Amino acid sequence: MNTETKLIRFDWAIKTVLRDKANFDILEGFLSALLEEDISILELLESESNQADLDQKFNRVDLLVKDSQQRQFIIEVQNQRLTAYLERVLFGVSKTIVEHLELGDDYREVKKVVSISILYFNLGLGDDYVYRGKTEFEGIHTHQPLKLRRLVEGVWRDQNIFPEYYLLNVERFEDVIASDLDEWIYLLKHSATRPEFKAKHIDKAQAKLALLSMSPEERRRYEQFLMNVATDRDVLQTARREGVQEGLQKGLQEGLQKGEMAAQMAIAQKLRQTGMAVDVIAEMTGVARDVVESLVSVDST
Repeated sequence: MNTETKLIRFDWAIKTVLRDKANFDILEGFLSALLEEDISILELLESESNQADLDQKFNRVDLLVKDSQQRQFIIEVQNQRLTAYLERVLFGVSKTIVEHLELGDDYREVKKVVSISILYFNLGLGDDYVYRGKTEFEGIHTHQPLKLRRLVEGVWRDQNIFPEYYLLNVERFEDVIASDLDEWIYLLKHSATRPEFKAKHIDKAQAKLALLSMSPEERRRYEQFLMNVATDRDVLQTARREGVQEGLQKGLQEGLQKGEMAAQMAIAQKLRQTGMAVDVIAEMTGVARDVVESLVSVDST
């Protein structure tokens, strides 16, 4: 008998219910398990990175919040592999730092940013499902770390304001529960929880993200979202297959190279037909912006 509690997908939740301050406890539970410390969310921050800017590379931030220590957390969900993903994450973090430093502010006002990527694809080679990246300074002769400290109110305190990055490769998780974080990873992977889960505030997620508690209108919008996700995945997979097949017909070496380009072009063509913004397509596929503009859009006659 299946005793799981079925929940809405986390990427839908952070676009909807998790933006409500009354539901910050869910984010606090997830972040507390990931960072292994109690996290208290103060507010949802507005970010220019949420919008397409013609003068800058497109960057998407699903959720940006600030905690009681003034740290800013970028939480992003990705269902499909994107071109230059790590470079895009770096750009997003850098842009967030700049956006929240007012002109004329002292550099000491720079706030620490923690980037959390929830990935439903395998990024790189490795044997773990949670990776942490951070900036540390090491002596080239002694190999000892440099301890960074700052004088705060007359007291020297350890302080590292450099960004940190977390990559959660959800698909690599093998459903073995050994920690509070594993309970949250299980939730991210299956959109469900088990009765025995005891992580901080995971019971709040069970109650507030329950699929059965949605209103008819919410369910209709959610089902449309699931259909869009499935369609996007099918478009990308079909385009890749077509590109590979075309490449194989022209020879293994040359064909694979051309097949990859054909796949990206096919993806760009199909996304253009959906009416998606040119800058977004160019960022997702790696196809030049002027080439994307030349493709037939959904509005063309």
